[in-house]
Amino acid sequence: MLKVVVESAKGIPKKTLGIPDPIAGVIFKGEKKKTKAIDKELNPVWNEIIEFDLKGTPLDSSSFIDVVVKDYETIGKDKFIGSAKISLKELAAGQTRSLPSKNIPLINEKKQEIGATISLTIGYEPPASTVPNPNDQNMGDGHSTRVGEEEKGVDSDEDAGDVVEPGAPGVSPSGQPKKMVRTTRKRQRTLANKPQDFQIRIRIIEGRQLPGNNIKPVVKVSVCGQTHRTRIRRGNNPFFDEVFWLLMCPSVSASSSLYTVPVICGVSLTGHAIMRKWLLLSDPDDSASGARGYLKVSMFIVGTGDEPPVEKREANEEQDDIESNLLLPAGVALRWATLSLKIYRAEDMPQMDDAFAQTVKNIFGGTDEKKNLVDPFLEVSFAGKKVCTKIVEKNANPEWNQLIHLDRLSRNDVIGTTNLNLTKIASSGGEIEGRGTSDASLGLDTTESGVGFLPAFGPCYINLYGSPREFTGLPDPYEDLNYGKGEGVAYRGRVLIELSTQLDEKTDKKVEDIPNDDILVAQKYQRRRKYSLCAVFHSACMLQEPGEPIQFEVSIGNYGNKLDSTCKPLASTTQFSCAVFDGNQYYYLPWADSKPVVILTSFWEDISHRMDAVNIILYISDRLQSNIVSLKTALLAKVSDSRLAEIWLKLITQLIDDLSSYQLPNLEGKPNLTALDIQIKNLRDKTLASVKEAAIRMREEAVDVRATMPDIEDWLERLQQITEEPQNSMPDVIIWMLRGEKRVAYARIPANQVLYSTHSEQAIGKYCGRMQSIFMQYPMDKNKGLKIPVQLRVNMWMGLSAHEKNFNSFAEGTFSVYAEMYENQAQVFGKWGTTGLVGRHKFSDVTGKIKLKQERFMPPRSWEWEGDWLIDPERCLLTEADAGHSEFTDEVYQNETRFPGGEWKPAAEPFTDVNGEKAQKPQEIECPPGWIWEDDWNFDINRAVDEKGWEYGVTIPPDDKPRSWVAAEKMYHIHRRKRLVRPRRKISDTPTTEKKDIGDGWEYSSLIGWKFHRKERSSDTFRRRRWRRKMAPAERVGASAIFNLEGALGIDEDEKGSKKDTTKLFGANTPTVFCRFDKSFIYHLRVYVYQAKNLLPMDKDSFSDPYAHVSFLHVSKTTEIVKSSLNPTWDQTLIFDDIEIYGDPQSIAHNPPSVVLEVYDNDQVGKDEPMGRCTCPPVVKLNPATQLTPKLLWYPITMKGRNAGEMLVAAELLLKDKANDVNLPLVPPRRSENLYMVPQGIRPVVQLTAVEILTWGLRNMKAYQLAAVSSPSLIVECGGQTVQTAIIKNIKKNPNFPGSLLFLKVLLPKDEIYTPPIVLKVIDHRPFGRKPVVGQCTINSLEEFRCNPYIMAMMASAPRDVVIDMGDRMPSPSKQEEDTVDWWSKFYASINEHEKCGPYLQKGYDTLTVFNTELEAVPEFRGLTDFCTTFKLQRGKIEDEEEDPSVVGEFKGSFRVYPLSDDPNVSDPPRQFRELPESCPQECLVRIHIIRCLDLQPKDNNGMCDPYIKIALGKKIIDDRDHYKPNTLNPEFGRVFELSGYIPQDKDLKISIYDYDLLSADEKVGETVIDLENRLLSRFRSHCGIPKSYCVSGVNQWRDQLKPSQILQNLARLRGTPAPQIADDGSFLSFGGREYRLDELEANKTIHPHLGPPKERICLHVLRRQGLVPEHVETRTLYSTYQPTLSQGKVQMWVEIFPKSLGIPGPLCDITPRKPKKYSLLFLTTAKLLMCDWWMPGMEEDKQKTDVHYRSLDGDGNFNWRFVFGFDYLPAEQMCMVSRKEHFWNLDKTEFRIPPKLIIQIWDNDKFSLDDYLGTVELDMLHLIPPAKTPEKCSLSMLNQTGKNLTPTSLFSQKSVRGWWPCAMEEDGKKILAGKVEMTLEVVEEKEAEERPAGKGRDEPNMNPKLDLPNRPDTSFLWFTNPCKTMKFIIWRRYKWLFIGLIILILVLLFVGILLYSLPNYISMKIVKPF
Repeated sequence: MLKVVVESAKGIPKKTLGIPDPIAGVIFKGEKKKTKAIDKELNPVWNEIIEFDLKGTPLDSSSFIDVVVKDYETIGKDKFIGSAKISLKELAAGQTRSLPSKNIPLINEKKQEIGATISLTIGYEPPASTVPNPNDQNMGDGHSTRVGEEEKGVDSDEDAGDVVEPGAPGVSPSGQPKKMVRTTRKRQRTLANKPQDFQIRIRIIEGRQLPGNNIKPVVKVSVCGQTHRTRIRRGNNPFFDEVFWLLMCPSVSASSSLYTVPVICGVSLTGHAIMRKWLLLSDPDDSASGARGYLKVSMFIVGTGDEPPVEKREANEEQDDIESNLLLPAGVALRWATLSLKIYRAEDMPQMDDAFAQTVKNIFGGTDEKKNLVDPFLEVSFAGKKVCTKIVEKNANPEWNQLIHLDRLSRNDVIGTTNLNLTKIASSGGEIEGRGTSDASLGLDTTESGVGFLPAFGPCYINLYGSPREFTGLPDPYEDLNYGKGEGVAYRGRVLIELSTQLDEKTDKKVEDIPNDDILVAQKYQRRRKYSLCAVFHSACMLQEPGEPIQFEVSIGNYGNKLDSTCKPLASTTQFSCAVFDGNQYYYLPWADSKPVVILTSFWEDISHRMDAVNIILYISDRLQSNIVSLKTALLAKVSDSRLAEIWLKLITQLIDDLSSYQLPNLEGKPNLTALDIQIKNLRDKTLASVKEAAIRMREEAVDVRATMPDIEDWLERLQQITEEPQNSMPDVIIWMLRGEKRVAYARIPANQVLYSTHSEQAIGKYCGRMQSIFMQYPMDKNKGLKIPVQLRVNMWMGLSAHEKNFNSFAEGTFSVYAEMYENQAQVFGKWGTTGLVGRHKFSDVTGKIKLKQERFMPPRSWEWEGDWLIDPERCLLTEADAGHSEFTDEVYQNETRFPGGEWKPAAEPFTDVNGEKAQKPQEIECPPGWIWEDDWNFDINRAVDEKGWEYGVTIPPDDKPRSWVAAEKMYHIHRRKRLVRPRRKISDTPTTEKKDIGDGWEYSSLIGWKFHRKERSSDTFRRRRWRRKMAPAERVGASAIFNLEGALGIDEDEKGSKKDTTKLFGANTPTVFCRFDKSFIYHLRVYVYQAKNLLPMDKDSFSDPYAHVSFLHVSKTTEIVKSSLNPTWDQTLIFDDIEIYGDPQSIAHNPPSVVLEVYDNDQVGKDEPMGRCTCPPVVKLNPATQLTPKLLWYPITMKGRNAGEMLVAAELLLKDKANDVNLPLVPPRRSENLYMVPQGIRPVVQLTAVEILTWGLRNMKAYQLAAVSSPSLIVECGGQTVQTAIIKNIKKNPNFPGSLLFLKVLLPKDEIYTPPIVLKVIDHRPFGRKPVVGQCTINSLEEFRCNPYIMAMMASAPRDVVIDMGDRMPSPSKQEEDTVDWWSKFYASINEHEKCGPYLQKGYDTLTVFNTELEAVPEFRGLTDFCTTFKLQRGKIEDEEEDPSVVGEFKGSFRVYPLSDDPNVSDPPRQFRELPESCPQECLVRIHIIRCLDLQPKDNNGMCDPYIKIALGKKIIDDRDHYKPNTLNPEFGRVFELSGYIPQDKDLKISIYDYDLLSADEKVGETVIDLENRLLSRFRSHCGIPKSYCVSGVNQWRDQLKPSQILQNLARLRGTPAPQIADDGSFLSFGGREYRLDELEANKTIHPHLGPPKERICLHVLRRQGLVPEHVETRTLYSTYQPTLSQGKVQMWVEIFPKSLGIPGPLCDITPRKPKKYSLLFLTTAKLLMCDWWMPGMEEDKQKTDVHYRSLDGDGNFNWRFVFGFDYLPAEQMCMVSRKEHFWNLDKTEFRIPPKLIIQIWDNDKFSLDDYLGTVELDMLHLIPPAKTPEKCSLSMLNQTGKNLTPTSLFSQKSVRGWWPCAMEEDGKKILAGKVEMTLEVVEEKEAEERPAGKGRDEPNMNPKLDLPNRPDTSFLWFTNPCKTMKFIIWRRYKWLFIGLIILILVLLFVGILLYSLPNYISMKIVKPF
């Protein structure tokens, strides 16, 4: 039953005259029902129920109803108003019983909305017998994951969605699935963040049940602008089997004929594949038409490194049940959702327009309204749709109050951009279950898990970030940040929004106003509370250059922004400070004991319940992450199992304790609570409980620590996911570094990290009241952090002002608050005064631009003055040029002038600085105390000067000095200058005396600027001094009193009223706050820099010259430079004495400053290049006597955000006792005067180790500097030791090294974690003694090369002496070998396609092994590198971080690493590399067997390829172009090639597949390269596979050069074991300590006549057990140079290598592809037709027709007609092979494999018009519908019978069949019986057809059987020649009963007429009775 409740309509448009009387009608499947009419109403309310009886038929997914609203007319037809179509797909899917459809827009006849809407509710009661919807099988309820199995996607090849039977494993008796324990989880591969190549492969297999008569379907596939079409087929069940390869694009759709199916790309799939699924086709223009047939497809997406899945064709696929294999979306059906976004208001919008228009308005008399120069509106986009709010002009805090609906900013300036990620504000519930697979989030029943929720948000503010707020008329260089591209560097405002989601509702309005009630509800979410923020800056170091003075600004939102006038002025900036050189590399700010403090008060919503939860989860996840790092380090260091278990148990126990102890805050009674808060709280609780439960279970059940790592990392990932808080309305804290007034660098700190909480200790922010190191960054830094602007060490605290007193417990030091101003004077005519101050005031701020007066200063509220104004010089700005330097050079420029051509005379200012400003005379410059002169004054000759040091120039007015200087004097030069220099050196640190005598406090400068000094010089023209006045809180409440400092202290009123920049005035003079430390502590730092590895090559020679700058706070030092190394070992201790640090040592111990190591590449020319940076926390020892030794650990080096190597380093920080240094550790041993080594106890423990090196040879060396590498040698470096090979005299003749073995004794660390790498350098010996490095390789891990030297060493791979016995060779195979068995039978038997292999297995023949990968990738063969490994040699520097280093050659060799005894009396172990094969080149015969290719990349426009094989070995090339396979992607080649070559010169066998083109150049499809040398040398004997049996004839004849007995003897010698003992009769064999008997080995095997002698057979059986490579076929992936990471197809093949020195190899193997058998199909038709067409699919051009049975009056036709079809058939594959040209212009015939079918059509022949189609029947020859014996039993039901009721017969097995079949045609969407055909079908083979010939039709030879002319009835005639026959057969036969009826009627009428005529006379006669 379907019930439709027609509720109401709104907005019915008025008529031209009057108001309409609306009436609603509902139409369902042609049945129409109406409501009553409502008189004169524009918003009618019906509330009527309309019911439709479904009569037991369930709804299908294409069902819909039409709703039509009309204007009721009493007279005439009702007038149409609008209509709507509503799909019932969701009701049909069974997901809901009721479908509310609210506010559905009505549309007119032109499909345009009319503005009216209608509301309905549709209910559905499915019939009791309804089959469950197929979607249910994909639901989580019926789907359980088995333990240990990989979780499958619902659309993978396996039926993962089958409904589980009750009682089955994993299902409770009630039928509900149990929760299964998942012990393993498949982790997804991390996706790369750079563009990659992807492929989409789509295979169109076949169509079924396509509607229509005599159709010609074609499938069109469209992907992102690329369109491909299949070939045109005929019939309603076409077979295509075509593959299309396309580039990766976002959406796919496939259409067949006129019907389309959108393929749902959101389906989550394992393997990114849809394998052989049916798609439901529908008509896009008529969604009501229902299913339009089915299309079977396979689709998969292949990315970098992906292996394409293999399609498996099922044997019974012809009887495939479409419904059970239909592609459906995973999880629930799609439902219509409306996202409603309420936008209330915004605030803090920055200025976006200039004031030009406002200024013009003021000039013309307009009122000066202080309007904000911004016109904001909000643009919202979702799923490709954009909606905008109204524009509120000139308002920085606009209120929109608009509601925006989304179903499914002129060149406006963008203020800011933010994203609401739906995955963060909605949940499916899948996160709780572990997200094990990609479809878990969709496959769970959210009602059961109870944590899924729809998108929701707010009401809550969302913050915008972007470029700095300061407005300029110039283009903004950081504008991209406003679009969300990159991290925003400044707060740009915030917007108050609310998001809600309604299911099954539709609205036509995009934007509407928010109701007032909702606005009032949102008011409570805008309540503000006061927050206080304090930041103490402890240090600022690692500055790159000094430059102008530096200031730091801290802001949160607009609060604290010194250039913004919208908030109160706050003490949010530090004082300006000048940087000081640290004596080595960097600069720092000398804050000493007075640390600058910034104070902020701000007002935000109280969202502590959100922040507390985030901080608690962060606390748990941080502890877990720290423990994971410890566990991984232990695994890497290979600690003992007991220690490892202890660390693991600590991790698990601590995690369980944390999850049990720390509860998330309860939300009851919390302010600003939203619906999303409750949902996220629920989600977090369930996630924490799930992780805890899994941890408890793991603690009880786990047995292997390493196996648990993926799950533990998964827990961490899940915890980190729920730490994200979408409703974080509190802006980030932003710190800016300013140089002067310019913003230089920034840092963003999330507010929750520094937020104080009263909930619990764990809810306090990670860095609240704790020291943190911050690396600031440049805005939009293109170098991605290559250089650090500054490293800050800051202590921040933020909390509600109600909690301010809690700040006292976090505060260190004493806070001092001052008001300050500067007194300025200038020197005029030798006197100091105020008259010469240009642009300055007598009293001003530090910038000198704002006028101040002492009497105008007023302390803030609750503060009072403490003392009077005092002179207090600013030491941070008094930076001498030599500060921090140990060596310095004083300079003075001597200047002279002249008239052109005159004498040189001293200039007006004879001595100046480099800028031409007045300077002291050289004689007046004194040497400062603590310094000594190193030389007298001399002129500088290291410049472009003449021999006396002069440089010359010309003045060009208005300049008063030259802009450029030259070294040669000319007549026109009128200026010259000479640079005088005098070096001095620091000998001692002089104690500072400034505190004792500050004098009058003046600071001097030669010009108005920032460079001041203490002592007055003759060149000084400006001076100033600082006045300060201390303030104290009126009520002493501790350190928290500083939070009351709000507002400016005082500005001159005249200045305030002036027209100056208000932003500069407003926040100019705020109090300055300092944190003073009474006591400093002296520390001693030691940094142990041991080594680095895997550094990036920065020089052209493939190496770098690395050194490291080591920085710690305000000190830095540099290591020595290691030349030409990417793995430098510095072994250096850097000692930093007497580091002064202020603050509590305990806090330093808990949170020490990090040691920063920056690695640089030393360049002789140009600047040193940075190579990356790493940080290392030091071990802090407050008591140096503590026995705590730092441990060297590897720290990652990062450069531009990516890994750039690792550094092995440790550091310790020791608190020094000022009294003595006795407790300090011993000074490490020195390598030179100032170079200390890493001391014992810290440096790794080493052991004497032997490194044996097998240097086999070099391969494929590329040219260096345009010259070929001709005479190379190899240098091996390890642990500081070096050894070099002999020189290869001529690499072309023999690329192997003359002496293959090298030996190194080296001290290597015992711990593998410390082991240095092995570095290989190839140098080329060139003329004139040049030895450039032409390639290098670094081998990082030596673990795989470690061995036990006392276990028998591996020996040669090829024996020296070979016995070749050719006498026992058997004769060639017998010619009587049966034809039924060939090599392909063996192949198909091996891949389990038994239907294709014939009687092969029954004969007892053996199979081969088919590897689905390359032989090198088979794990048990170890990559065939057991003898020697191939190492890639690289060269060149890294130019770009994205590109990989270029490979310039290969080194073949291997290593053996084992420990040696320290006792010299103990003899060395035996060498590992012994009895090596000959290193001279060997001539070999190489056989390449190419079987077939699979899924090749199409290269032609038709989506096909014409592949052929090209083989290259050395310089020999075989081009098999003549044997190309036309138009195929899966060619069967069956080709064998033989080549001769010398190994190792010709070691690389390259097999390429090309696409044949007639006119253009052939394209390469792909290639694969095989290293033949590895195969020849491997001990797995991979050069010729070992068969399962020793056959001397037949298909499996022995092909190896050696017999099994000889191979076994060589193997024994190779392994150093005794030779095998074999009985004479071959019945017994003893080898390797085991005994074998032939009768036992061949107990269950068939002994066939092809087998060889028993002796060889038993040897072969033993060989098969030795792990050697078996007889095989390998599947190699083809790659292209254009897409080197993507598969271009696969080739199945094998290679055999036969050294010619071993004799003649065995016979060739015949792998020629099978040829199809020729068959003839004969069938006779006898009766019941008019005219017939007959053909087989794929052979439409061979269509045959009967003759015409003319003028059949009864519809019966007699023919006696024979059809003869010749066709090629592959019995093994049950397919017809059709070869034909697709177009007449094609050169080649295309081969198709098509199922054998027969199509018969009936036609009515017309002479003068087109023939009329009457019907068709389609017969599958493999599954033939059994015919009816008589025409009466022949009906349409025969076509609908499936294989379940009848067993279809194969015509090929039955050979002949006779009977009646029905013909059908389609009429009004239904099939009707169009006729019956009687046929005899017979299939005969070619030979039989020749013996029993038969002609077509009734042509000669008319035999087998002989056909007579049909006995056609007399009804066949022409009407105008036989009128009597016409009357008889046409008129009489058709209308005889009409004629008979008319005659009877006439007789009756005559009788009645006569009766009536005679009756009166008769009556009268009767009355009269005359007689």
